[in-house]
Amino acid sequence: MTILVTGATGTVGRLVVEELLAAGQHVRALTRNPAKAGLPESVEVVAGDLARPETLKDAFEGVTGAHLINFAGDDYAPLPDGAAIVELAVKAGVRRVTVLGGREDGPLEQALAATEVEWTLLHPVEFMSNTLRWWAQTVKTEGVIKEPFGDRLSALVHERDIAAVAATVLVEGGHGGRTYVLTGPEAITLRQKVEILGTSIGSHVEYVELTVDEARAKWAADGMGEQTIEFLVHALGDTPEVGYTVVPTVREITGRDARSFAQWASENADAFRA
Repeated sequence: MTILVTGATGTVGRLVVEELLAAGQHVRALTRNPAKAGLPESVEVVAGDLARPETLKDAFEGVTGAHLINFAGDDYAPLPDGAAIVELAVKAGVRRVTVLGGREDGPLEQALAATEVEWTLLHPVEFMSNTLRWWAQTVKTEGVIKEPFGDRLSALVHERDIAAVAATVLVEGGHGGRTYVLTGPEAITLRQKVEILGTSIGSHVEYVELTVDEARAKWAADGMGEQTIEFLVHALGDTPEVGYTVVPTVREITGRDARSFAQWASENADAFRA
């Protein structure tokens, strides 16, 4: 059984590859730049771009399972032609698919639903790894976090748990037609998140709560576009219930307890130390 992993050099994709290898699967990894993939030697690395379905025909050849993402490029833009990707997968004989996404079901998901493929949609809430992306530099250089909405709750999920669910579904099957929300084991506030991070790195991290207008200015200075900024204002300022409601999906699918943010912070503590 050959399983294709798209987004294979991303935060979650690399871990999906690792989980599949640990399960004894042959993995084919799709990346736009194979020379920079840095994946284990046992992985078959192929070139391709989800934003350009015409580059994917060879990638799907001989594949029976696939882990797909519903965005393309570094800007997380929606796939321009999800239906074409599904058509290629079906023609190649792909029987089982997981789709990692966070937005409303788009053409990719709709196209899958119209096939006989055993598809499963994975909808994680906030990634714990976003903490590294957004906070590492300011914690190292200033020892401070400046963000709005300090009392916002989030049931943020470890990227390793997302990967473990994807790999289990692809290997074991039996999850066709289902959509799974993925969370961590607890919902914590942003203030608690800062405190846990400080404890993990052994250094006090100050939290400064910004107003919405101050946050907009900060994010703009960080290079974010207006559309992204307004999305964050809405998503963080009025987090839907699904974003802070803990569900047992990780445990139910993998048989392992979901990892806590304290565990994640401990694993990544060195990235936040000066």
